[in-house]
Amino acid sequence: MSAQHGTNPLDEFGEIARLFRPLTRGAPGAFDLMDDAAMMPQRPGHDLIVTTDAIVEGVHFPAGEAPDMIARKLVRVNVSDLAAKAAEPFAAFLTVSWPGGYEARDRARFALGLAADLEVFGMSLYGGDTTATPGPFTCSLTAMGWTPAGRMVRRGGARPGDRLLVSGAIGDATLGLAAVMGEIEDADGRLAHRYRMPEPRLDVRNALRRHATAAADVSDGLIADARHIAEASGVGLCIDLDQLPLSGAAATWLEDQSDPAAALVRLATGGDDYEIVCTMPSGSTRPRGFTVIGEVREAPGLEVRAAGRAVDPGAGGWRHG
Repeated sequence: MSAQHGTNPLDEFGEIARLFRPLTRGAPGAFDLMDDAAMMPQRPGHDLIVTTDAIVEGVHFPAGEAPDMIARKLVRVNVSDLAAKAAEPFAAFLTVSWPGGYEARDRARFALGLAADLEVFGMSLYGGDTTATPGPFTCSLTAMGWTPAGRMVRRGGARPGDRLLVSGAIGDATLGLAAVMGEIEDADGRLAHRYRMPEPRLDVRNALRRHATAAADVSDGLIADARHIAEASGVGLCIDLDQLPLSGAAATWLEDQSDPAAALVRLATGGDDYEIVCTMPSGSTRPRGFTVIGEVREAPGLEVRAAGRAVDPGAGGWRHG
């Protein structure tokens, strides 16, 4: 793991040893983070699945967010990508750009949050890089996981006639961000927690392996991520937002909205839910915890309905620049 440039390298290497070396959890190929490369293990009969996501202050988390919460969200958004591939997490590489004014105690708190969630998800830190930046705070994780050989669930496998399903509840993170920004009430803090601390759906891994023809995690927005599946598969989709699974808090919020169709579109395009949207054959058993919200069609294109009528979802969610 490399130290940042422009500062005393001995101090930075010492900080890496204190903060990040314990996160290797003794993995032999990590070499105690004392080399500038790692050696990845092999697992016969399995494929190595690799994903990378970055999060940026002011874009993916609010300015002034607690350092440990930033680290935990970083781990979770990457593990969510592995969950959508039906992979078992095992390794990570970290790149972090510390902004000016980020003191030693802030960096230590970030490392504590990182350690907590690497432990939760059974992952070891194999290396990475630390740098300095005038801002904003930016960090990236490369996460790795295993799937049985040939069993990764891709985006590009949906077939006409498949059903479109989503796990859990959608829209809580959208409302959670609104709560963090002071736009709506969140008396018990549950909505804000859903935004700050997503729960990767590793628990649906076996269901995806058994039934799913395609899958993605809901990071950009349900409609946008469903559209990613359709585009990768060369098919069309019909999505019925009246079937959208909602938490009690989201259902209560929806009841107070003057335009239910627009409100449903907001929940389905806000992103950061980190649930799993997937397609499954029409004759397959619907796994527990999944809701059918649409169907796959042969002709390319997207039809979205809400409050009993066709609606225009726009981009459908977050667009990467």
